[in-house]
Amino acid sequence: MKTLLIAIAIAIVSSIYAYESVAEVKTVHSQPTKMVKDIVKVSGLIGAIIQVESRDNDSAYNKSEDAVGCLQIRPIMIREVNRLLKIRGDARRYTLLNRWNRQKSIEIFLVYNKNISSFENQARRWNGGPNGMNKTATVKYWNKVKKELINNNK
Repeated sequence: MKTLLIAIAIAIVSSIYAYESVAEVKTVHSQPTKMVKDIVKVSGLIGAIIQVESRDNDSAYNKSEDAVGCLQIRPIMIREVNRLLKIRGDARRYTLLNRWNRQKSIEIFLVYNKNISSFENQARRWNGGPNGMNKTATVKYWNKVKKELINNNK
């Protein structure tokens, strides 16, 4: 799992580097963007949430909630993330089909939790919505995620 998350982070880093050709000389701007730094920082958290949500199964499907993929994303999350992107002036948009794609699911997680600094608040928000970090119902979820984080760092 850790290897996969590191590979995803490296792939994203590689795709974000800007290449410029100036008189047959290529220069690489090797300063990672804030988004890449955020991905690397939260990769352990995302891995733990993936374990809690789907046991690392990209094909997981909860029919009763229409929750899909490794992060068990519901349609309301797609609407919310697209709303946030629009407010931020970001042209990206996600579809219901993107929930089946691990990389897109992770991007959705990152967009949703942008500017949320603590792992606990990110996890509880993911589970309980925008005010999830204030709901007692999300404490149990955070404890599961925290247990996965501890197990993954052994």
